[in-house]
This record gives sequence, structure tokens and C-alpha cells, in this order.
Amino acid sequence: MKKSTVQEIKQRFDNDVERFSNLETGQVTTIDATISLELITEAAKRIVPHATDLLDIGCGAGNYTIKMLTKSPNLACTLVDLSKPMLDKAQERVSVFTNIPIVTLQGDIREVILAENHFDIILAGAVLHHLRDDLDWEITFKKIFSLLKPGGCFMISDLITQDTEVMSEYTWERYGDYLENLNGAEFRKKVLDYVAMEDSPRSMNYQLDLMKKVGFSKVEILHKNMCFGAFGGIK
Repeated sequence: MKKSTVQEIKQRFDNDVERFSNLETGQVTTIDATISLELITEAAKRIVPHATDLLDIGCGAGNYTIKMLTKSPNLACTLVDLSKPMLDKAQERVSVFTNIPIVTLQGDIREVILAENHFDIILAGAVLHHLRDDLDWEITFKKIFSLLKPGGCFMISDLITQDTEVMSEYTWERYGDYLENLNGAEFRKKVLDYVAMEDSPRSMNYQLDLMKKVGFSKVEILHKNMCFGAFGGIK
């Protein structure tokens, strides 16, 4: 199946701002979304207790930054997203939680220009699964590593696969059952068809190994439930 292009992904998010502005309704298809959000932000606060600079990759409507600011209120926030309507909504929502000027950048994290060794915390919530081949993944992880200060952390909450086909089949079957219980067989098919077209996730092990390869000194697993996980690395 031909995967969605970056432009097609951008257009979809341009048209879906309000849904992603509400964690309860916007993330209903993401198992344990609120748990993972809590875990990666709490972990980031503890790893870098005196953090001053936050980068939110694929920030959407700002849920992850808002949660981070409730724990570390003095962060200077930089928000990156493909979608201008999403960025506008994120800035509007995040500004309620901080008096520090917010930087917003429309674009692809692989292409936007950002200062190296600048950020204490980088968050990536439900965004990396849009990366495609191995080179794409490695280039992105190398860039993220370069943006972090030494001792900074990169925390991920995302869709993931398994390393063996038989286990991937099992977890996706379980996920399909979860979706069907939420809203019926048609909803199950709709979501899984959408994932097949738009997403190309990698396993947690793949991403943790890649973090080590590009230079992260430590990696941490925070949570995993079927085909969703929360994890990260420390520079």
C-alpha cells in the first residue's frame, strides 16, 4: 500500500484541530494516552529538574507541552508542527500556562533549523510513526540528539510494532479488538486501514537501539501496552 505523503498528513491535521485539542476525545484510539503523557513528562522533570528549554516535536494542539508546564512551569517552549492551524491552537492553549514567549515553527522536524545543544527536554508524542525507511529514522534521531544539551532527555509516546511477525500479529489483533469494543467492527476497520496507509511505526527495541547508536548514554522504558509505548533516552 502506498503511504501518505507529508503534504497529505499535513492536510489531515489541518482539518482535525479541535479533536486533538481534547485529550479524552482526541486520543481515544491511543491506548493509555493519558498514562503515557503523565509518565514521559514526569520522567523528563525528574531527569532534568532544572530544565529551561523544551522542544515539542509534532506538537499538535499542545497537550504534551501543557502537561510539561504543569510540572516545570519555567520552561521556554519551542513548538514544531507541519500544520499551521495546529500550531496556532497550540500557542493559544499553551500561552495560558506560561508568561515566557513561545516559539512556533511550521515545518518538518527533519528540515526546520534549530540551535544545537540547546534543549533540556525534547518531547515526541504520536509523531515518529510517520517516519518511513531506516535512513529516515536515523537522520531524525541524529538531529534530535544534536539539539539536546548534555544530560538532556528525549521522551517518546507512540505507536509501536513488535520485533517478530507473530507477536506483531498478536498485538494488532488485540488492538483491533480494543477498537471494536470502543465503537464496533466498522470503526476497527477504519482505524486499522488508516494506520496501514499513513503510519510506519518501528518497535520500541528498534528505537532504543537507534538511540544508543546515535549517542544517547542511557535509555529508559516507561510503559508498554500492546502496540503503544512510552520510553526515552538521555544524552
